[in-house]
Amino acid sequence: MRPGAVTIGAVRAAALLLGAAGFAATLWHGLAEPGNALAFGTLIALGELARWGAHPGEREPAPLAAAGALAYALLGHDAGTATTHGVLQIVAVVCAGGLAGIVPHIARGRGPDHLARRVLTVGFAALCFQPLYNAGAVTGHLGTGAPYTLFLLLVLGLTGLCDAVLAALLLRARTAYPYGPLLRDELRALLGIGSAVCATGVVMALGVAAAGLWALPVLAVPLLLTQVSYRRYAAVRTVNRQTIASLARATEIAGCTPPGHARRVAALSTAVGRELGLGGAELTVLEYAALMHDIGQLSLVDPVAGGATALLPAEDQRRIALLGGEVVRMTGVPPAVAQVVERQADPYREQPTAARIVRAVNAYDDLAGEGAGAALEALETLRLGTARDYHPEVVACLARVLARGTAPGVTSVPTG
Repeated sequence: MRPGAVTIGAVRAAALLLGAAGFAATLWHGLAEPGNALAFGTLIALGELARWGAHPGEREPAPLAAAGALAYALLGHDAGTATTHGVLQIVAVVCAGGLAGIVPHIARGRGPDHLARRVLTVGFAALCFQPLYNAGAVTGHLGTGAPYTLFLLLVLGLTGLCDAVLAALLLRARTAYPYGPLLRDELRALLGIGSAVCATGVVMALGVAAAGLWALPVLAVPLLLTQVSYRRYAAVRTVNRQTIASLARATEIAGCTPPGHARRVAALSTAVGRELGLGGAELTVLEYAALMHDIGQLSLVDPVAGGATALLPAEDQRRIALLGGEVVRMTGVPPAVAQVVERQADPYREQPTAARIVRAVNAYDDLAGEGAGAALEALETLRLGTARDYHPEVVACLARVLARGTAPGVTSVPTG
């Protein structure tokens, strides 16, 4: 069994054990404040159902469910009356609402990993808050004003850190990418939809404490609007990527490059970029540049034989790269993409990291051909060219990615 599968299995097992303990304790002691449990459980279920049509790769696919779960974990009063639900009941309600809401998604083949992550992080938040609150330590020392709100924000900050650690751990288990850059991306994402989820969770807890359960539907509306706006933004990004991919295919349709070349170079370049520690916007620029790296060939009178620019003299590679940069600048993509495209033929000591990656990966795909033997020969050619053409660290990362087979659509190559 792969180490990644062990990690995923351990996270799921921990969430399953915690959820089972929550259900067992709730059945044994009875359900405290059934109205609160039903209201928050329904909110969590509806939030999960709202994932329908979510875009793959979203960090938090069900922000309303996450905010509702956090609010229930941080709920101390209901319309001025102290609550008595404990940590295990919170876990049970989150599990019940989450399971009720993810049934359609499981039917469509989407895994339950995000729910396992939520159960663990909400359990952590409840464990940080409920024992102290029920013992009177929070209100006794902080009161119910600004210090109390700051305490809630502190708990949410720790919970967000816990969630980011778990999310990066699961992503590393699935992709084998380095953990540090993945964790950095997750922490950076907390400033986006994560901050909206945390803020809504705090406001919901405070709103229900002051006004009762009537506050829940009112306070859920802003997050729903944020979710809709985020989905539209994600849809625009998807359309932009599809447009760039279509432009990249123009070289294949024109017969300038082999079928699938741009897609393979983009997949491998992104994997190598993650291996080198790139993340966020850097990976987006790298992917777009890799997709469009050969577009300069459309400006040539005589096409390159087989589309393999790695076999051309350095002057011709440079000329094609500059032509490609001019074309890319006319497409409206970020200027950084055009810069990578036009500098991909420079000596690696003068290149930005993204251009180093695109050059090495493009050369590998041009030289690899069919079969493991040709792939190994291509890698050896790249290693021999590390004096001037290809950055040694990029070539080493490319070899590791190929050995693991972590790039989608790229066959694993035994490099050892």
